[in-house]
Amino acid sequence: MQIRYTVNKMNQPDPFAELKNRHREMWASFAPTAIFTTPVAGHLVKFADIAAGESVLDVGTGTGVVAVTAARAGAQVTALDLTPELLGHARENARIAQQESIVWTEGDAENLPYPDASFDVVVSQFGHMFAPRPDVAISEMRRVLKPGGRIAFATWPPEHLVGKIFAFTGRNSPPPPPGVAPPPQWGNPGLITERLSAGFEAPFFERGVMRVAALSVSHFRHFMEKSVGPMQKLVESLAADPQKLATLRAEFEAMATPYYSDNIVHQDYLLTRALRRS
Repeated sequence: MQIRYTVNKMNQPDPFAELKNRHREMWASFAPTAIFTTPVAGHLVKFADIAAGESVLDVGTGTGVVAVTAARAGAQVTALDLTPELLGHARENARIAQQESIVWTEGDAENLPYPDASFDVVVSQFGHMFAPRPDVAISEMRRVLKPGGRIAFATWPPEHLVGKIFAFTGRNSPPPPPGVAPPPQWGNPGLITERLSAGFEAPFFERGVMRVAALSVSHFRHFMEKSVGPMQKLVESLAADPQKLATLRAEFEAMATPYYSDNIVHQDYLLTRALRRS
């Protein structure tokens, strides 16, 4: 079933609806990464200072690792994602963790289906950064926050491995529609500060490292090709050109090698937290 997305409070078709539908399908295979993103979720929930009784929205919840972690801290959690397959995994994770009070919603970060001032905290772990228009996503996240509420999110800096991987897949894939902001821009503290300046107090930042176990750089590449949508689509697009595919695979492994040691691929991330201005 195809879903049409509309910008909140606007009666016009979303110009990025087709892109969002492609993202919705592209990220369906992302679930295996939860084993590595789970520790980051613990870091983000602690950094966001989520407390028992607070109402929390997790935007781009994926497999629900942040939502479940926040619920275990006693928060009242609502979680949203564009991809129904990931929400299925999230519900199962919540069931196993005995956190079945979480409210799961299929939806769009640029058109949050919640009333104004609904939440004490809005969080996103590597999720909202894929919304094509940062100003729209931030406006929506701010809208659903209560005055004085806080936003907190994890993103990938462009100068480190995951940011470089996004640049790599971007160079070797069809360009996105005009006006789409590259996701790694969300890893630039100066740009984040600028994007939040209209509606939030000055942000706080913290850094961390996601550690991905891999027996070799080739094992890491293989994992990425099976579970991370942009890499998966790139490999599929080159199925008829094995020589070019081999060249790109060698380029990817050369790019990842400096970040690999002791059977671990080190992936640096950035945490941001800011208070909503009244």
